[in-house]
Amino acid sequence: MHKRLLIILSTLLLFACADKDQYQQAILAEMQTEQDIKDYNITPEKMSECVFDLSTKKMPGFFPFDPYRLTAYRNYAKLITVKQSKDPKKTLLELQQDFGSSKAILAARNNYTESIADCFAAVLMESEK
Repeated sequence: MHKRLLIILSTLLLFACADKDQYQQAILAEMQTEQDIKDYNITPEKMSECVFDLSTKKMPGFFPFDPYRLTAYRNYAKLITVKQSKDPKKTLLELQQDFGSSKAILAARNNYTESIADCFAAVLMESEK
């Protein structure tokens, strides 16, 4: 019985790490194409780490491997990459279903955008010192 439980928990942890990594990679990919980051000589890795840390504070769930947080990682990654999808309209409809409402999508996008703005300001202030 303990072996089965260990296998199940290991599998869940593996998927959890994959969702978290997918979100981090989506942020990094967007930061690598962001013109302001290039203009101010900010490393995309530093910026994406900051955005990840800040945006996850306002995500559902209490800890990194909370099922609600894992779902949020997946949904946020999909939200960030909606422009690259083959059918953005379909993806937006899926997001509406995943998030539960248009207001929830807007709140998630606002969280992400505010995190970018706050990180941008923080990184610039840090570089001025």
